[in-house]
Amino acid sequence: MKARRGSSGSGSGVLAAATVATGLIAGVYYAFACSVMLGLGASGDRTFIEAMQNINKKIENPLFFLTFFGALVLPAWALRKFRHDRRLRLWIAAALALYAIGLLTTMGINVPLNNELAAAGNPAKIADPAAVRARFEDTWNMWNVARAVLSTGAAMCLAQAMLLVGKNKGGRDEQPLYPPVQWQQESWTRV
Repeated sequence: MKARRGSSGSGSGVLAAATVATGLIAGVYYAFACSVMLGLGASGDRTFIEAMQNINKKIENPLFFLTFFGALVLPAWALRKFRHDRRLRLWIAAALALYAIGLLTTMGINVPLNNELAAAGNPAKIADPAAVRARFEDTWNMWNVARAVLSTGAAMCLAQAMLLVGKNKGGRDEQPLYPPVQWQQESWTRV
């Protein structure tokens, strides 16, 4: 029996890359939530502002951007590769939706907060660093946790899709995740 195009081979590689990229981004957000921001939270206001300004400058690098945008592009590519497999399509689409929501959160909330912090200028010259920090820290942290959860959920969906690909390659017959509806049963009997 000939496998459908996109159901194996390079599709598996794309799905694996999507899973890794999404997991890496989830890990970045997780690391910020459970260590970086806790450590910075124990710092003085000027130190906190300077460290966050430096982190926000340094994270804008080709490797991070490749992973950050790759975690959006690769699942979309995997979705195209596995478009004929309903089970995989559902998991990959869920991952793509979760990651896209996290990306929109980043672009709509975290990045503007980062820009406001950068616009505050040199921390040594800020008249009221406590006020600058107060406008940034709690909101940024809350939405960072949200995007960590969203990205982790996306990585979990992609991992589930990988498991399904593995089961399909293991020689097991493909079975629908849900019982087919009447029109599907009819179209299958015609094939």
